[in-house]
Amino acid sequence: RAQLAADRPDRAGEQPGRLMSVERPYAPPPPEGTPRPVRSFVLRQSRTSNAQQRAIETLLPRLGVSFRDSTIDLATVFGRAAPRVLEIGFGMGETTAAIAQANPGTDYLGIEVHAPGVGNLLMLMEDAGIANLRVIRYDAVEVLRHMLPEASLDGAHIFFPDPWPKKRHHKRRLVQGELLNLLATRLKRHGHARFASDDADY
Repeated sequence: RAQLAADRPDRAGEQPGRLMSVERPYAPPPPEGTPRPVRSFVLRQSRTSNAQQRAIETLLPRLGVSFRDSTIDLATVFGRAAPRVLEIGFGMGETTAAIAQANPGTDYLGIEVHAPGVGNLLMLMEDAGIANLRVIRYDAVEVLRHMLPEASLDGAHIFFPDPWPKKRHHKRRLVQGELLNLLATRLKRHGHARFASDDADY
């Protein structure tokens, strides 16, 4: 996808750089002898622009939520009571920013592990003054398991996750029974979950 704001005049002359992460975007390894969890993502050596890196370092502390292994109070995070929707894997963030901007009465919590997308969404949020969106850079399964209270979400979006098309890789697909059962406990009664994929089998 195109990276918005990558070639804007106010960021001219910047060269892509390596990510300098401000926090680990995934859970630490399990104790020795414990089976390693099968993850639905791979942290690739993707190029992060200087602007995206700067956004992670300067905006994530203000517009993001750090991972912790205890539940958070979403009313405190957003400073109000409102419907709340979780998005797992927002990519470069253009769609997430547009949805949040079009629905100011709803609060959105976006989860992503890849640095370019996190930095890009943070820049979009800052430029547009989007106040009803927060970002978590961490493994979504761990966030669901530890941070989000039961019956705390009105909805969840999972748009175009990695399809892992080879049959031997299907175990890595995000949308499977274990995740759906966990997500269901975090949704309120009559909450919704929306899933989209361009892989017909998935």
